[in-house]
Amino acid sequence: MSTFSRRSFLMAAGATTALTAACGNGVGSQGGARIDARVDSTRDFLFSRYPGTVDLSNKAQGILWMPLITEAGFGVGGSYGRGALRINDVTVDYYSATQASFGLQIGAQQYAHALFFMTAEALSTFRRSPGWSAGADLEYALNDEGGNVSAETLTALDPVVAVVFGQAGLLAGASVEGTKYSRIIP
Repeated sequence: MSTFSRRSFLMAAGATTALTAACGNGVGSQGGARIDARVDSTRDFLFSRYPGTVDLSNKAQGILWMPLITEAGFGVGGSYGRGALRINDVTVDYYSATQASFGLQIGAQQYAHALFFMTAEALSTFRRSPGWSAGADLEYALNDEGGNVSAETLTALDPVVAVVFGQAGLLAGASVEGTKYSRIIP
């Protein structure tokens, strides 16, 4: 009979995150230009697929675009991706997103997400933080049965709004809760 210690969990989570980072999600070492090109493509896809997000972006103080997150798990899982923070549609910083998870899971998926910072305070807190983690108080914009994401119910009272889209793969659901965002130099 084997026991599963905290140390072995952390080692397995770290190994899974490292393996996920090595999955080659296309945003590798080619620098900021490659990340910016993916962000442009992701933004255009979101705005064309969900036109209501254009209004949301117009109200936002800044948007963190994560064009491709790769997530995999077999009991222990992890996810990784890179993206860019844009203010007034100009890239000001680059970020990585990592997440480790444990539980009943098996499979892999890829998805994109955007964090809309609706208040100057939320954006400032994010930018000052050495490693900001998305919490349970994050507001999610969900598409309705017609496939529209509406900004009408989301106001400046919601400091950060997450839009998760473009899911493909075998894991059910995608969430950015517990994801740690860290500033990087591409």
